[in-house]
Amino acid sequence: MRSSTELREDAKLVRAIGLPGLTANIVNTTIGASIFVLPALVAAMLGAAAPLAFLVCALAMALFVTSFAIAGSRVSLTGGLYAYVEVAFGPFPGFLAAVLTFLAATLSVSGVVSLFANSFIALMPTLDSGPGRFLITLIIFAALAWINVRGVRHGTRVVEFVTIVKLLPLLFFVIVGMFFINKSGAIAWAWPSGQTLGQGVLLLIFAFAGVEVALVPSGEVLNPARTVPRAIYLALAITTTLYILIQLVAQGTLGAELGKFSAAPLAEAAGRFSGAMGRNLLLVGATISAFGYVTSDVLGSPRTLFALGRDRFLPKIFAHVHARFRTPDVAIVTYCSLCFLLSFSSSFQQLAILANVAVLLLYLLGSAAAIALMRRDVRSDGTPFHFTGAGIVPLLAIIVIIWILTHATRKEFAITGVVLLIAAVLFLFRGKRSGQSG
Repeated sequence: MRSSTELREDAKLVRAIGLPGLTANIVNTTIGASIFVLPALVAAMLGAAAPLAFLVCALAMALFVTSFAIAGSRVSLTGGLYAYVEVAFGPFPGFLAAVLTFLAATLSVSGVVSLFANSFIALMPTLDSGPGRFLITLIIFAALAWINVRGVRHGTRVVEFVTIVKLLPLLFFVIVGMFFINKSGAIAWAWPSGQTLGQGVLLLIFAFAGVEVALVPSGEVLNPARTVPRAIYLALAITTTLYILIQLVAQGTLGAELGKFSAAPLAEAAGRFSGAMGRNLLLVGATISAFGYVTSDVLGSPRTLFALGRDRFLPKIFAHVHARFRTPDVAIVTYCSLCFLLSFSSSFQQLAILANVAVLLLYLLGSAAAIALMRRDVRSDGTPFHFTGAGIVPLLAIIVIIWILTHATRKEFAITGVVLLIAAVLFLFRGKRSGQSG
């Protein structure tokens, strides 16, 4: 059970995120810069059967987000999946979930910012230097930290605006490109092997992941028992439809050559059917999309630090709430500073791969938490989300997650395992120190 002090700290936050804001946040977090390059990578792996991997991944995500909706309708505290797991299983599993959340978020957003810098420099080659890249990255994180410290409403408005702007180039690509599709290239495919399909789904998790970040500010969502389920289903429907259409247009335009354009496949395809204007529009779209991903991440992920500070896993200063703006200012500034440093450490591809296992392990804990919360009938704010057969969904989600994880590499498991081991040692050390002080 949480103490009255912890609940009072959550009560300081403003419940200002409604259905449009949360849906936009999930869509914006999900549709990141990766969709501008993944169609080529999946096509290189599966050929024309690539849309099947998108569909399978979407069905898997439907199981995952249903589990999150079940848990989220029963736990309305800031922290997202971390809070769900902590309420379901106790402090230590909750702490590991928070570590996975933070690890996945920092790796992902750092990689996307690195990709953003590359895209921006491609549009403005004069900035192709060490100082230029440093300045671009610094401006991004400094500006977003300032916006989000000033208030969750400001951060949400930026997310909603960027979501609309970033979708325009993709909608142009789909709507115009549909008239130039070679149907034989878009739909002619053979059923892939289970191993190949699994590898494709594992690769695409990065494109569909993001809901776990968008749900972190649950303590600032209006009527979470109704808003959370509606927002995640609406966002999943939007992203799945758009992803499959993008893949079909790319395949129908470039055919078997799609897999060769790993750097900017959508820009290459747009150039085929709309010339230089279309190509440049998609390059700008990739830059905006990367920025949009970061705006959503900075809205959600710093709340994990806030939650850890609130629960005394980290120093209490991380749970500080700005006296005027009523936002977790210390958590926001710390998170942006850490991601700023990580964005220089590795390439987008390396950071994205490392994030996948952490995300899936987090989803595993979140699905297990949904089972435990239903079994104990935990309720916190309104009537929980429930339907006939709800109890089987988290179990199916766990089975699917295990299947996907079997296609990960030992290196991915090893790095995530080392981080969790260090976190476990820190948790035990904190527990002993608390016992000695008591």
